[in-house]
Amino acid sequence: MPGQFIADRIRDIQQSEIRNMTRECARLEAINLGQGLGDLPTPPLVADGAIQAIRDRHSTYSFPEGSTRLRNAIAAKLKRDNGIDADPEGQIVVTVGSTGAFALACMALLNPGDGILLPEPYYGYHLNQAKLAGLRPQFLPLAPPSFALVERELRAAITPETRALMLCTPSNPSGKLITREELEMVDRVAREHDLLVITDEIYEYIVYDGRKHISPATVGSLGERTVSIMGFSKTFSITGWRMGYAVAPREIAHAMNMANDLFYVCAATPLQHGVANGLEAPPEFYRDLAADYQRKRDTICAALNDAGLTPIVPQGAYYVLADVSHLGFETSKQAAMALLEETRVASIPGSAFYQSAAGEGLLRFCFAKSDEELGEAARRIRTFRAATASH
Repeated sequence: MPGQFIADRIRDIQQSEIRNMTRECARLEAINLGQGLGDLPTPPLVADGAIQAIRDRHSTYSFPEGSTRLRNAIAAKLKRDNGIDADPEGQIVVTVGSTGAFALACMALLNPGDGILLPEPYYGYHLNQAKLAGLRPQFLPLAPPSFALVERELRAAITPETRALMLCTPSNPSGKLITREELEMVDRVAREHDLLVITDEIYEYIVYDGRKHISPATVGSLGERTVSIMGFSKTFSITGWRMGYAVAPREIAHAMNMANDLFYVCAATPLQHGVANGLEAPPEFYRDLAADYQRKRDTICAALNDAGLTPIVPQGAYYVLADVSHLGFETSKQAAMALLEETRVASIPGSAFYQSAAGEGLLRFCFAKSDEELGEAARRIRTFRAATASH
């Protein structure tokens, strides 16, 4: 039978509920506030740069670590916006999306059986990519609504097998922004236990209420042991381009680039030129980006409140978790399907982000939508309270 050819490493991996709900959304021709598609317009500066690169026949391989132009642009951006001094010749690796960068970190820096500690709620791709690499996922539950990193809880979650800690800031799905005080604590614990720290900072420019994103690699001695993963998908609304990058100490970056060459050869060359163009955007582009998303956040949170779906207001990223535990559904999947069928608005069950039962009372909504579409989704969500009350 064909099943005999399936590798053990993938047998216990299930397709993400994010993908499943997107399929259900398409079936019902609903508004998709589930998957983080980021389907807003791509800035002309970025799109025109890629189009011009195709016309100029920049269609051959780049270096595995990325084109010289893009790595130089990334280095300038890192210094300007993150406070990270990175050598573009040896510390930056351009990757096939930020998920590609995380896969490279798992494969090049950790061995099968090594433990990787994931704060919960987590991003499902981090969990499943770690499993696929043969790592042992471990979990650090964070309590809503603050989702604070607490030193005694972090220390208690570390075992002799723990070799790495994953930090997602701003977080998908919670929207939490990790504070400097929390990062100083992480620095102490990581040094004591000699942990690799891997960050996902893909939403770095999408922060709210005057807050500032802090790159963990800039705090204390974390830069010596941190792989900083960033990208362009969310900033430039190009999720389908699959363009990300990793920044790390030279030896670590070299190991990751060896794996990058073997898995991917290189990221798409014309698209590298497009995002290099985008990095020349003026500062007001990033201010307007955050302001636009904050307005969208407030729109969806108001609708959720009106519907009795209590939002945990995010500090960053473009997702919001909503508490639906009081509605009487046994599982978050049942709640998500009820909302979808009754309002034609898709969300993601909170169970997609938890190993524990804590996610069963939550739904995640993505608000990276046009104002018109988000406004219609908000109108529909407000009808859900009446629909559930009539049951």
